[in-house]
Amino acid sequence: MMTTRDRAERGRVTALLGPTNTGKTHYAIERMLTHRTGVIGLPLRLLAREVYDRVVEKIGPSRVALVTGEERIVPERAQYWVCTTEAMPLEIGADFVCIDEIQLAADPDRGHVFTNRLLHARGLSETLFLGADTMRGAIAGLVSNHSYVKRERFSTLSWSGSKKISRMPPRSAIVGFSVENVYAIAELIRRQKGGCAVVMGALSPRTRNAQVELYQNGDVDYLVATDAIGMGLNLDIRHVAFSATRKFDGRRMRDLNPQEIGQIAGRAGRHTENGTFGVTGEAKPFSSELIDQIEAHKFAPVKKLMWRNDQLDFASAQALIRSLERPTYNEWLSRARDADDALALKALAAMPEIQDRLTSPKRVGLLWDVCRIPDFRGISETDHATLLARIFNHLVGRGLGGGRIPTDWLAKSVAAIDRTDGDIDQISRRLAFIRTWTYITQRKNWVNDESHWRNETRAVEDRLSDALHQRLTQRFVDRRTSVLLRRLKQKEDLVAEVNDKGEVTVEGEFTGRLEGFRFQQDASASTDEGKTLRQAAIAALKPEFSLRADRFYNAPDTEMDFTEQGGLMWGNSAVGKLVKGADPLKPSVEAFVDEEAGDEVTEKVRRRLQHFIDRKVAALYEPLLAMSRDETLTGLARGFAFRLSEALGVIPREQIANEVKELDQEARGALRKHGVRFGQYTVFLPALLKPAPTRLRLVLWSLWAGLSEFPESPPPGLVTIPNIAEVPKEHYALSGYRPAGVRAIRIDMLERLADILRQKDSRAGFEATPDMLSITGMTLEQFADLMGGLGYKAEKSERAKLKASAAPVVSEAEVAAALEAAAAAGQPVPEGVSLLAPAPEADEAPAAAEAEAAPEGADAAAAEGEAAPEMEVFYTFTWAPKPRFQRPERGPRPEGAARRGDRPQGERPQGERAPRGDRPQGERGPRKEGGEARKEFGNRPPRGEGGKPEGKGKGPRRDDRRNEGAKNFEARPPKKDRPIDPDNPFAALMALKGKV
Repeated sequence: MMTTRDRAERGRVTALLGPTNTGKTHYAIERMLTHRTGVIGLPLRLLAREVYDRVVEKIGPSRVALVTGEERIVPERAQYWVCTTEAMPLEIGADFVCIDEIQLAADPDRGHVFTNRLLHARGLSETLFLGADTMRGAIAGLVSNHSYVKRERFSTLSWSGSKKISRMPPRSAIVGFSVENVYAIAELIRRQKGGCAVVMGALSPRTRNAQVELYQNGDVDYLVATDAIGMGLNLDIRHVAFSATRKFDGRRMRDLNPQEIGQIAGRAGRHTENGTFGVTGEAKPFSSELIDQIEAHKFAPVKKLMWRNDQLDFASAQALIRSLERPTYNEWLSRARDADDALALKALAAMPEIQDRLTSPKRVGLLWDVCRIPDFRGISETDHATLLARIFNHLVGRGLGGGRIPTDWLAKSVAAIDRTDGDIDQISRRLAFIRTWTYITQRKNWVNDESHWRNETRAVEDRLSDALHQRLTQRFVDRRTSVLLRRLKQKEDLVAEVNDKGEVTVEGEFTGRLEGFRFQQDASASTDEGKTLRQAAIAALKPEFSLRADRFYNAPDTEMDFTEQGGLMWGNSAVGKLVKGADPLKPSVEAFVDEEAGDEVTEKVRRRLQHFIDRKVAALYEPLLAMSRDETLTGLARGFAFRLSEALGVIPREQIANEVKELDQEARGALRKHGVRFGQYTVFLPALLKPAPTRLRLVLWSLWAGLSEFPESPPPGLVTIPNIAEVPKEHYALSGYRPAGVRAIRIDMLERLADILRQKDSRAGFEATPDMLSITGMTLEQFADLMGGLGYKAEKSERAKLKASAAPVVSEAEVAAALEAAAAAGQPVPEGVSLLAPAPEADEAPAAAEAEAAPEGADAAAAEGEAAPEMEVFYTFTWAPKPRFQRPERGPRPEGAARRGDRPQGERPQGERAPRGDRPQGERGPRKEGGEARKEFGNRPPRGEGGKPEGKGKGPRRDDRRNEGAKNFEARPPKKDRPIDPDNPFAALMALKGKV
């Protein structure tokens, strides 16, 4: 078998060196076709496709093969192989071997591949190296027995200075070094020049050819491209303009070196037509030294070539890594930095599950083949390593060679990519994804039915390519209306920073703020311009997201809060919102985190928010939660507790009147131990009426009810609030209020008022006392409206105002004597001698007598020359509820029939028997004609105010006169004295009963 050295000694090696537009590639094609077989290696997939098409035009497709990482067209009688440099088949023994752009051997990333071809790729008859003249010394130092041929440029290349894009001459190419910059320039040219074609290295050959055709056939006069046009694309370009002189090389931003600038500028001028080069936008004019170098095509020679050992040791993963890192001692060679495949190998070799499967050198070799899958997706090194590990595990299977990538996984992945909807960026991303699967299907014995999947992935790529070409054309050529993509005067090496206030700047320009975990972009930037700014800002924000998530996770609950609309705040920043959970007291959360922050950050924020709201509910609703957990509650009491928990601790009594009626005293006592109060109007837990639980209750109830807008809780400390007709009554109950008239009163204060009203004669009428007004905090007129809302009728009247008698003056000596006497006897100080004692009430009887004895009318007083008495307004309240709705199917009630609903709500709570004297007198229905009341169980004639035997200014009733002096008898046995319950809150008062 012929060795590489034998081939080198037999074949002729020629270095054909010179600038662009010297016909080197054309010469190589012609030389290859003079041999029986040949292989040509090209630096780009795009260029390989172009050369393949040119060779096919000459000799037909049956003898020409195309082999790249993602494309493989190999006829059975293939004689000539057009390949990318990495995919060149070196074992076929071709007569002719050619390597194009050999100066890429100095490239930090791919250089080791070109260096390897320079050292080892040889044709049986002829070997040809094409490239820049800067490689002359390196080739001479590394390749023996070679000849050198210099090619001169066919046309002249000259400097034309700086031009604005609006003044760019036709047939110009504007070069950018990022996708965003290319799109921005293309949009600007479309608006000012009518349209342009777009060429980038990331485009598929099909899309690139379609875009080039737009330019070549004259549909557009301008081309916007990346530095991909510097590698052998032969286009009709007259002028090349640089919009920047810095690029991102995959690891860092750096300046273009003179050789790279000359390679790109050399695209101007075709064959014998002269060309020019210059700058545009913010690119600074070139120095005179650089201009001279480009025009004369003289650059500094290459001193070092990138090299990586190709004698690999597959004994183990670590042995393979060591062999890849083996140093070189050749003065022309420098060990290359770790490429993507070496980095992937180190990542996979560190995985325990991969280590366990590396049981033989063949498996290590298979792992190396897997690691050489390019990272077309460019998501992250971790994601790429995870994908490679999964592929390796499938390929290993139960034995080497017995495994295949599962067809269902491959089909599902390809189907997810096979979509032509979306914008340019989305389709471009799918093209990058399909390139990964296209590369995998090109590997032998990696998938089942290789032919089918190669055709399938190629078809998906073609569909995406056509869709991308359509989007590019619509955006940069056919569209009539659009906005400027971004400012032209914007550097490509965008640097973003975040200060302590969360302000984000790009290149020193304010672009937005980081609010919580979302980037809020400055609204002054246009939509398209902001896209690039956002991408740059997000790149800088990725580490900030992680750091901020850690701070948030460890932050105390005091730094967090919820809004009345269900938002979750961290300080002044919204970081999430509450969503409906499985239970009213168990809401879920949704975190507000930008997608670019990553799933790990999102999950960490979500967990912290869930912990916060769970603890908040547990703290504010502890009485309700404790009641729901109380296993001693059984039967009706347990059901009532569940009903109360479901209502979040507040239920209007009319809604559960029957349930309350069914509760016996033991069940009520058990519920009262948990703080439940059975009020006349509301059943509630007083502890849950505080501002914080009320605010949370409105949010939880609104979430459970699915409201789009939540009711807001009233300001804390208000006894009454306005009663707005548009606000549902249920909202007031949840807020802890009950509507009555034009205002709503707090339900705990309403129950205090109800306790006082029960002591009044609601039939004969009563006046408002200072205690009533003090509880409600209202004026007399406002209180009258409130009572009207509670079912009482208010009659307004006037009367002469009574003057209060002056309080007796108590001397200090009397006070001191009283204090000493009280201290000696251990008794409290008598009120009659206390400075703090209130003034004694005026005797109403003499005042009333004086009023009756006074002359009638104001004229009489005036006639006697006396001043008119001062008048005061007072209200008399009687129970007068509104009649209930009369159902049509029922006949009208007999006149004078009592209505069950005519009682004040809850004045006699269901199931609780109030003392006879404490019942409101309005419980009876209306009187029949003749003044007789309908006699029903429990409806007795009134005895006067407060149930006293005598009313004010009236004699004893007939029945009372008849039974005067008679004893009262009851049919039930006397009550037994029960011991005082020490848990009863009124135990202290009950113990004093009969002693005071």
